[in-house]
Formats: sequence, structure tokens, C-alpha cells
Amino acid sequence: MGRVTERRRVVRLRDGAVSERPDTLVAEEPLEIRLNGKPLAVTMRTPGDDFALAAGFLVSEGVLGGPEELANIVYCAGATEQSDGTTRNSYNVVDVRLAPGVTVPDITLERNVYTTSSCGLCGKASLDAVRTTARWPISGELPPLEPEVLAALPDRLRAAQRVFDRTGGLHAAALFSPEGELLDLREDVGRHNAVDKLVGRALTRGELPLSRAVLLVSGRASFELAQKAVMAGVPVLAAVSAPSSLAVDLAAETGLTLVGFLRGASMNVYAGEHRVALGVSGAPGARRA
Repeated sequence: MGRVTERRRVVRLRDGAVSERPDTLVAEEPLEIRLNGKPLAVTMRTPGDDFALAAGFLVSEGVLGGPEELANIVYCAGATEQSDGTTRNSYNVVDVRLAPGVTVPDITLERNVYTTSSCGLCGKASLDAVRTTARWPISGELPPLEPEVLAALPDRLRAAQRVFDRTGGLHAAALFSPEGELLDLREDVGRHNAVDKLVGRALTRGELPLSRAVLLVSGRASFELAQKAVMAGVPVLAAVSAPSSLAVDLAAETGLTLVGFLRGASMNVYAGEHRVALGVSGAPGARRA
């Protein structure tokens, strides 16, 4: 399997001085996801947790909802030629096999998706195609979150980003309990892949829907990330940067609580404010949706 990081030569300029040194970079390689042997999607990702990534992707596509629906996931023999003329498995192709009786969706050109590290929806035929019907309604059982708990999450996310410390080039997504306990964290060159890896791991553990979890992402909150949260049954999506207008619309339609600009004691609540304990006058920095 490919490495999470790789070393490259870099010419460094510091205060007028020029030097050469090796630098640690985050790895980025394509992953082809096949469903029952048929190509479904290609995503640019950081190698690692590939099976979880594929499973999480299929949750967001509405194909999988529980571990009993998944037969197995295997690497296919994608060969890469070496300099000495030999070949090795590239570990860049996975095949997801559904359990007997699970409906296989019609894989057409409209569903065949190429995703980049910055956008997991490129190639979708229309906006309607990604408004997939969720298996679980957004739960109302989560107690109101204290703003102080939300405010502490970005620092806890950052402190747990091991590969980011070495490369400075990875996004992260994490699941937290309502009390702020870190439940799981994944890093990837694409924030949508990091979320898929989290959801895929939850699927294989039989933990879906994630009705008592807060999902935090290390960048902006796009429509796609909001959709992934909804499809996994996550009631709260928080981001350290801005949401998109479509993400806010989807959150309002589905009952998802969407928090943006989560920085220090400040945050904007764009939808689902009933899950945030704003108090009588509202939390500092919070805006009512």
C-alpha cells in the first residue's frame, strides 16, 4: 500500500540564504472504487483506510446503511511497473461486494464520478442527483450543546492531527461526543475523503446512524459535507471556516445543525440552533439562523 507521506527534495530560501533539504509531503494517489466488479468512482486520496473510504462513500451514495449489507472489500490487482521491469500491486483499486439480496444501483455514466481532492461532487449530472434520500431522519435526541464545548473542539482536532504536524498539508474530520470527547479522527488530502473514512469505519462497527455525534471538519462546510453528515445520521456539523449557501439550505431542509466559523469563543449557527445552548441572550459570536 502507498505511504501516507513521501520525501521530496526542496530548495529552501530563508533570510537570503539558499539551501537544499528533503521535505515531507502528504501523499496523493488515485483510488478507483468498484461496486460488484463494475467501476463506480475515482477519487484522489491519501493512501490508508481505503476500505473505510469506499464504504463511507457508498453510505453517502445511499447504497450501504449497515454492516450486514456489506459482503467484503478487497484490493484488485492494479499493477504498477517498477524500474527493474517487475510489477507490484498499486493498491489503488478496491472492489466492494454487496451482501446477497442488497439492491445494486444502476451504474450509469451519470453515476460514474471522478472526484478530486477538493471536490467530491465533480461530474454529478445535476443538483437533484446528490439530494439522496437519507435512511435516517436527523435525530432530536442529542442534548443542547454548550458553546464552550463546541469552542474547544478545533483545538482538540488540531492536537490529534499527527500527519499534519509532519506535512502541513492535510485536512481532517473528527467525531466528538456531546461532551466533547474525541471519538475518531481521520486525515486526508481531501476533506470529503476524511469524512468518508470516518463514516466507513462507523459502518463496519455497526455504529450507524451517528445520532449522538458531532462532526467537525478542518475547513469549509460544503453542500457535499452536509449531505454526508445527513446520510450518516449526524445531527451536528461544525466547520472552522464558512459554509456554502447550499449547505445551509440542505441543513435547514433536513434539520441538521450547521455551525461555521468555529474559532475560539466565536461561531455562527446557520441552521438547527435548537441543538446549541444559546441561553437567554445567545452565545457570544453566535448568529440565529
